Amino acid sequence: MRDNPALLGGRPVFETKVPIVRPVLPGMNSLEAGIQDMLTTGMVTKGRYLNAFENAVAQHLGVKYAVAVSSCTSGLMLAYRGLGLTGDVVVPSFTFMATVSALVWSGLRPIYADVHPGTTDLDPQAAEAAITPQTTAIVGVHNFGNPAEIDALQAVASRNGLKLIFDAAHGFGALYQGRPVGAQADAHVFSLSPTKLLICGEGGIVATNDDDLATKIRTGREYGNSGSYDSAFAGLNARMPEFNALLGLRSLEMLEDAALTRNETVCLYREALGRLPGIGFQEVFPGNRNSYKDFSITIDADMFGLTRDELGLALAAENIDTRKYYDPPVHRQTAYASFADGRPLPHTDWLAASSLSLPVWTKMEPGVSLGICEAVQRIHENNAEIHRRLNQ
Repeated sequence: MRDNPALLGGRPVFETKVPIVRPVLPGMNSLEAGIQDMLTTGMVTKGRYLNAFENAVAQHLGVKYAVAVSSCTSGLMLAYRGLGLTGDVVVPSFTFMATVSALVWSGLRPIYADVHPGTTDLDPQAAEAAITPQTTAIVGVHNFGNPAEIDALQAVASRNGLKLIFDAAHGFGALYQGRPVGAQADAHVFSLSPTKLLICGEGGIVATNDDDLATKIRTGREYGNSGSYDSAFAGLNARMPEFNALLGLRSLEMLEDAALTRNETVCLYREALGRLPGIGFQEVFPGNRNSYKDFSITIDADMFGLTRDELGLALAAENIDTRKYYDPPVHRQTAYASFADGRPLPHTDWLAASSLSLPVWTKMEPGVSLGICEAVQRIHENNAEIHRRLNQ
């Protein structure tokens, strides 16, 4: 019965659940001395490992400053505040909610602009068309780890006197024209949570070449207190603990291998799934490297024979975990729908309805990705019966 999809009575491709992500962490042997040092000295925050981690990340990114914070979200909030943004900010809606929540928390108004349907990143022409007289910045996103059109967006920002910030939550391991994303624009803000290639447990990095912004981020993560106990502005408690910094320092040593192995896995996926009709892949421009924090495909229901949601249900029966990023998109979410100005976002809505992320992680065994491809193929071959079963 293995030839039949599990939804039709066949044996699942996998006996146990294949997760959407599986963090690959440094070994205890590389952490033990540092942990012992922290316990001996009692220095568990604002110590030597935080400094070492920030310096190593700055060197890796080729940027003057890499300021560690408690999360990408707190980093975005501090960056928006530190750059003195006011009024409107142009931002994609096809992104994780934190990109926009940090704007709203900062008293700013998101102006949604559409994305490129192939790259899934903010479309520079759409961004420029969305600029209002009150706009002070553009926020781009390296979606799923795919570098945005940085130079084109910088040209738009420069032409209109705007700041340019990137939510680079997925950015570690990504290359823009052969160089790590991070040293471009006014700031890049990275995530270091367990689903990323560079892992601190929880945490974020604000990367910038702006002296004043770096100072404000460092002050802002200490409640806005520069040390005088007189807050210069309303900041946050956004410090990164020493253990997280140590974990990040060792994880950074594994970053290039993580990016390379994920790209190898995606090559296997693309070769096998590319033979099936109705499956689309994220477009990566020449000279760039996607980190593949996520591997997202699109499903054309007319060609594939099933909708994205039907495929997701069929894969769940095969014990394969999937995600529907980002459905609903931010402009349709309860907390942020009121900011939508009626501007059509056809590519955003299409991607939200048709994108499906398949499992990917660092050092994924080829048998796992090929097994997932086998499951997708036999689901496609039995699409008519599966459609009837799911809709009866």
